Amino acid sequence: MTVRWGIDRARLTTIVAAGCGIALFLALDLPLPFLLGPMAGCLVVGLAGVQMRGMGGLGHAMRTILGVAVGASITPELVGELPRMAASLALVPVYLVVAAVVGYPLLRRGFGFDHPTAYYGAMPGGLQDMLIFGEEAGANPRALSLIHATRVALIVMLAPPLLWAFWGVDLQTPPGQPALETPHVQLVLMAVAGLGGWQLAKRVGLFGASILGPMIATAILSLAGLITMRPPAEAIWIAQVFIGLAVGVRYSGLKWRELRHDVAAGAALSLYLAVLTLIFAETVYLLGLAPQLEAFMAFAPGGQAEMAVLALLAGADLAFIVTHHITRIVLVIVLSPLVLKLWKGMRP
Repeated sequence: MTVRWGIDRARLTTIVAAGCGIALFLALDLPLPFLLGPMAGCLVVGLAGVQMRGMGGLGHAMRTILGVAVGASITPELVGELPRMAASLALVPVYLVVAAVVGYPLLRRGFGFDHPTAYYGAMPGGLQDMLIFGEEAGANPRALSLIHATRVALIVMLAPPLLWAFWGVDLQTPPGQPALETPHVQLVLMAVAGLGGWQLAKRVGLFGASILGPMIATAILSLAGLITMRPPAEAIWIAQVFIGLAVGVRYSGLKWRELRHDVAAGAALSLYLAVLTLIFAETVYLLGLAPQLEAFMAFAPGGQAEMAVLALLAGADLAFIVTHHITRIVLVIVLSPLVLKLWKGMRP
């Protein structure tokens, strides 16, 4: 796949919209300006019907920063704690089944989507993966894009006030040490692990290569005692910008009809998933499987990258949270096509 780095008019519009969103959030002292600012700016421009475009290969390159951050949290001490995750991980497939049992009828009967669009719209997997599978099954790609973008956007927007209100998380705290205080050797090792891991993962066809490849490479170096720090705060802020932008750009050229139907469907699904998340998170907490904060963030159905950013900012157990999100996405990717084929085979 060819990586394109050029800037055309639609991409320039995206950059300006994201920049304006960041400036507004900073001026008003709103939380998460580098994540929610680009998302909000692109949403406003999208509602105006203006065409935008994502950042392509550069956007994927910025995601490697999160992969490095997650990988750096995988230490020998953490490996020893992996068995404690088994019970809560076993609840992830249950969560997916319950999500589908209500989510599919909501989209199919409640909003009148065709079968493949309702099915892949209800699956809380990765946005790109659901678009690919859905398109192959005959779903409406534009509707799928808006449903999943709305799910991710709403979860990411709702999570910060909940983190502040219930757990007292200070979202203004820098997500790491300054770059100037990070040893040059550490920065070089992180860069090699990030870019090298990404390219190797792409070559072998690993899903989510821009995050999982760097995560695996960094984890190896972390377990070997070579990488001992997370990426500096400035790098995390840059990653936030591109992640928020990637969600917001999905609303490019949004029409009011799509807002009333597709985005509304995504919002209704998101509210249901939010309630489901609270139920499962409380269950995990009451069973003593994880603290409340980690349980909530592990089952919140946002995107893997978005939830990794929030976990970093919250100072939560990053490895625990990301492991649950990877499990959810893998299960959706592996099982969704199989279930769809089985369902078709059972139809008269």
